Amino acid sequence: MNALLVSFYFPPAGGGGVQRPLKLAQYLPTMGIETHVLAPDDPRWLHRDEGLRMPSQAWVHRARYVGVSGGKPSEVLAGTRGLERAVTHARLQLRRLVVPDENATWAITAIPAGIRLVREHGIDVVVSTSPPGSTHLIAAAIARATGIRWVADLRDSLVAHAHRRADTTATKAKAALHERVARLVAGRADAITCVSEAISEETRALAPRGPVVTIPNGADFDDVAGLERRPSDRFRITHTGSFFGRRDPRPFLQALADSGLDVEARFLGDFRETDRAWAEPLALGDRLRLLPYAPRTESLALQRDSEALLLLIPEAGGRGKGVLSGKVFEYVAVGRPILAVVPPDGAAAELIRETGAGVVAAPEDVEAIRSALRELHHRWRGDGLPDVELTEDWRDRLSRRTRVEEMATVLRATLA
Repeated sequence: MNALLVSFYFPPAGGGGVQRPLKLAQYLPTMGIETHVLAPDDPRWLHRDEGLRMPSQAWVHRARYVGVSGGKPSEVLAGTRGLERAVTHARLQLRRLVVPDENATWAITAIPAGIRLVREHGIDVVVSTSPPGSTHLIAAAIARATGIRWVADLRDSLVAHAHRRADTTATKAKAALHERVARLVAGRADAITCVSEAISEETRALAPRGPVVTIPNGADFDDVAGLERRPSDRFRITHTGSFFGRRDPRPFLQALADSGLDVEARFLGDFRETDRAWAEPLALGDRLRLLPYAPRTESLALQRDSEALLLLIPEAGGRGKGVLSGKVFEYVAVGRPILAVVPPDGAAAELIRETGAGVVAAPEDVEAIRSALRELHHRWRGDGLPDVELTEDWRDRLSRRTRVEEMATVLRATLA
């Protein structure tokens, strides 16, 4: 079997969203599936990670990116002046006009490139993974032009994203477009895989033509093997990842301030200026440490060298319950206890409890967060907070390779 994986995020792009397509490209060839990847050349992704290891047994093809930059406006504008700056600024404004998302213009070059790859390499099935949702439009066009099968992999909800606001006319209009994309995926894809059961249930409600299978993200135990942890005379709790949408550090910061504990909270990644300004009156001083984005190897090392890890998933009007992001599995693989500030009746909380990986507090309950932080700090003072040890059964169930095996099963069933 020959498969074509269409992914907007692929090394040297950085960030958590890269890991699922990267691991698919790494493991599928070892399972007898010849794997080709179609990714953009360089849309100036928000983050880059030159240290990510490219898969050695997959073929990676690049289609020129045409359209607005995918980077942060401040970084894209940096160093530009005069007419160049004006033109760049105008292009950035075009992001709001591109539908269904700002990366949709990649289809101009990606579709013909994908059709050519199908014909040159005898591709049997195309796999599109989102976000962005426009990736599925590319795969749909490739499948329709060549007659091959199509599997859509949803890493986020296409309709009810937990971080997407729906309180303005513009966002409501975009939400309608996202729903159209979701219905197209449901109506045309031969199979759909989703990272959580909540997304699967939402997709099944659209009466899909093919099966919908839940394949959660996985834990990369090999990536954290050998990372050191040095004892510290101070309790260090680490959060990795950027803040966007409804992800909110403020309840935790308030709980930290109220606790009076000598705790160093480290936030690695993009931290909003509005949150930074909000935290200033708390006078946290050296108890709050903000670190810029770092490559994954450095991020994993920082997580490992922590007393605890901080996980933040918003309620988002009930939509946060179904979120089971890749970060949850990354934290579990690292093995340090987790302070999970997540919906208590959601998927992330259930996994944390079942594996014994940490303690759970509701996202907006400052008192509960403070109590959970004190509990971890007290345990650290008592026994040093030993690593979370998973059983072999749990390690096997959560491993990334197991997840890719599940995807391989879906691909074979689609062709059968």
